[in-house]
Amino acid sequence: MSELFEKLSFYFTYPFVRYAMIVGLLIALCSSLLGVTLVLKRFSFIGDGLSHVAFGAMAAAGIAGLTNDTVIVLPVTVISAVLLLRSGNDAKIKGDAAVAMISVGALAIGYLLINLFSDSANMSADVCSTLFGSTSILTLSKTDVWLCIAMAVIVLAVFIIFYNKVFAVTFDESFTRATGVKAEVYNLVIAVTTALIIVLAMNLVGSLLISALIIFPSLSAMRVFRSFKGVIICSAIISVICAAFGILLSILFSTPVGSTIVAADIAVFFIFCIISLFARRTAK
Repeated sequence: MSELFEKLSFYFTYPFVRYAMIVGLLIALCSSLLGVTLVLKRFSFIGDGLSHVAFGAMAAAGIAGLTNDTVIVLPVTVISAVLLLRSGNDAKIKGDAAVAMISVGALAIGYLLINLFSDSANMSADVCSTLFGSTSILTLSKTDVWLCIAMAVIVLAVFIIFYNKVFAVTFDESFTRATGVKAEVYNLVIAVTTALIIVLAMNLVGSLLISALIIFPSLSAMRVFRSFKGVIICSAIISVICAAFGILLSILFSTPVGSTIVAADIAVFFIFCIISLFARRTAK
């Protein structure tokens, strides 16, 4: 055990390891907060759809030779988030069909562009790294850290300032509109914030694993807690702990960061399912 602690202490002397931990914890926190709202609103797959859109935009930015692909990826993902949100209201293509169409289309076009125009000598590794997260934690820079800090501040501010409105829109959107609250505005805020988190999280967990980071902590918390506030707090704690545990394991055993974090989330979900089962049996 002492050897493991010594190994961790040694690795944490390097800035890029500290960057990975900070970014991972902040992304996990923000994802869990938004995840509760998305799951309760039946918008869980928006995260999956937007992550595929981000992959397609990232492929286009790479083909264009941009050193900073966020210039293309972020606007395209935000616009897609707005379109997906509007697809639930009086649209010819309804929500689930729109998510599936945009998700599959963006993923296919992105992969096609990479195959046709990429000059990389190791294209399969590049694609796997983008889809499933980097196998290394050397890719995060100080800019990524500051972006994630700004993102976390924005998300926390949105939840604190608009907590009552988010709560109302999440549980009964029709009643919220009837009371005079502009539900579309708050839905738009949720969609844009989700797009921002997905773009920033791609460096850590990859486009295919982002949905898991959003969904699993929320579902785990819902196994035990029933109040909205209780689920949010528990989800945030679970997500942060799993992110920290996953990053530490990836450092110690050289496993992919994103996959390890998601595996930890899945393990916690099953643990909470067992706790919920025992709690129901005890109540009887």
